[in-house]
Amino acid sequence: MTGTTTTVHHLTTGTDGGGRERSTVPAGGTGASRAFAWLLIVSGALGILASFVITVDKFQLLQDPHFSPSCNLSPILSCSDVMKSAQASVFGFPNPLLGLLTYPVVVAVGFALLAGARFRRWFWLGLNVGTLFGAGFCMWLMTQALYEIGALCLWCCLAWAATIAMFWYTTAHNLRHGIVRAPREVVAGALEFHWVVPVTWCLGIVMLIATRWWDHWQTLL
Repeated sequence: MTGTTTTVHHLTTGTDGGGRERSTVPAGGTGASRAFAWLLIVSGALGILASFVITVDKFQLLQDPHFSPSCNLSPILSCSDVMKSAQASVFGFPNPLLGLLTYPVVVAVGFALLAGARFRRWFWLGLNVGTLFGAGFCMWLMTQALYEIGALCLWCCLAWAATIAMFWYTTAHNLRHGIVRAPREVVAGALEFHWVVPVTWCLGIVMLIATRWWDHWQTLL
């Protein structure tokens, strides 16, 4: 832990002439590791896949109200119930169209990083804010699905998980490089146990789903 803290300290801070700590974010921009680049590519690709399937099914449902998507597995796992809800078109058009616009941007950023691209601080902060909005929107949709609509879409769940991963690891990257500033102890802990937040987050969602329809799951045992 001490070694990690020291490394993080060197990555994220420097000392000015008066002995005060200052950010050492490179003036020419900041790159990223191959692992993080691939995470953006994979999570973005999963988001595109989920958004594409939901969009196709949504248009088929609009053409044929009796159409049953392949992910209609039970009264609880019912994509059509979710697609027919008002929450499925929050901005006046199907929500997955947002995914078809935004997830490809994440994939493009991942490939650019693999090619050695370096982005300025404002770009990384913008990516962080964008993924934060995406994660927040997904969590709002989750609460609506659980407690208002009363049904789940498995493709939506895939998009939620992908968005959580890209948001958290973008945040971890920005903490590592001092783009988002935080106490050194917080940064060291976040980087040392980087898997804790997304795993706990997703397990929390699973627990909410389990408790919401506990009686139904028991009938399947």
